[in-house]
Amino acid sequence: MKKNLVLSSLILVFIMIHGVTMGQKDAMQILQNVDNMLNAPKDQSLTVVTYIVDRRGNESTRELTMLQKGSDKRIVKFLAPADQKGIGFLSLPGDNLTLYMPAYRKTRKVGGHVKNTKFAGTDYTYEDMEAKRYTERYDPELIETNNDNWVLELIPKDGIRTDYTKLHMTIRRSDNYPVKIAYFDKAGVMVKTLESSNIQKTGEYWLARQTKMTDLKTKTSTKMEITNVKFDIGINDDVFTERYLMR
Repeated sequence: MKKNLVLSSLILVFIMIHGVTMGQKDAMQILQNVDNMLNAPKDQSLTVVTYIVDRRGNESTRELTMLQKGSDKRIVKFLAPADQKGIGFLSLPGDNLTLYMPAYRKTRKVGGHVKNTKFAGTDYTYEDMEAKRYTERYDPELIETNNDNWVLELIPKDGIRTDYTKLHMTIRRSDNYPVKIAYFDKAGVMVKTLESSNIQKTGEYWLARQTKMTDLKTKTSTKMEITNVKFDIGINDDVFTERYLMR
């Protein structure tokens, strides 16, 4: 009887360990698919109209252009209104973030201690705006599955500097597109949500034509609507430089 009990215990431990390992592999594969889908184009050029709504419901509109190459190079520049024109943001590999303010005619690095600062009055922080692959920054766990979606809990990897203790990412099973991300602060409280809508296939690639970032603390929101997009146009690496950012 003792032998049977020991054998049963060993089998149970094996099943538990094997189940956890398989779950981690499944979660990582799902997140890898998300990364591959979001970063499928070699490069992309976007024109975006941004609607910022304050807590009283007042709305202001801005227009910006965004260029991205691969998964780790991105440059954003405001086109309008006049008092915002020229403000730019450059994201390069290795948490290399740079802000350009035309009023001062110089760039400044965005340090890790201010990555959670909102970018140019929007509800997106510098961290939210940077180009990245989720699999390089987070360890995923599959916490929910239904007919339409997976939900992953993403925990920052050791050494990653972030003000978010975790993210909950809801992913469409049909095409691996993340339709919602919930952001949690260091107290474990959900502080922001990012919702993607009007998801269309443009040529070979899936793209959310509208996104909405909502700050649950300030009760403000920023909606971005893509009005023009071009893929695989051969953007030169010289674009992703401080010199270009200041143009």
